[in-house]
Amino acid sequence: MSFIEENDRERARMHAIVERLDEDTLRSAVNEYWTVAGVLGHIAFWDARAEALSAKFLRGEPFAEEDQEPEDVWWINDATRPLIHAIPPAEAARLSLEIAERTDALVASIPADRMHPVDPTSLINPFRSQHRGEHLDEIEASLP
Repeated sequence: MSFIEENDRERARMHAIVERLDEDTLRSAVNEYWTVAGVLGHIAFWDARAEALSAKFLRGEPFAEEDQEPEDVWWINDATRPLIHAIPPAEAARLSLEIAERTDALVASIPADRMHPVDPTSLINPFRSQHRGEHLDEIEASLP
């Protein structure tokens, strides 16, 4: 299965999950750190990073050292958590879908051989589905 098909599948799964969530469920805990809406906002944040890197590539700008993702991103996730949770839950859910749609379209417009892992110098991971799927599993496991 291609990355486009995998991204489409997980994006459709996210859409189906979001459609059945009410405000109370969006505010419910997935774990001790994140609410359902927070996890969706977290997905949106990392998709937005892929979108920004893809746009940079498409403008013909080379990746810089500061564009590199740190090996351990705990501090990024911890630092963004209060900001993500400050977004109204329904808006976080809406944004997660909107950003996923834009990101997937942009990534799909880049030749596969210019993205990671085929191109080891690329900072673009076309398999957005992997990160989304991991967190959608967590959301589904937390729902009654």
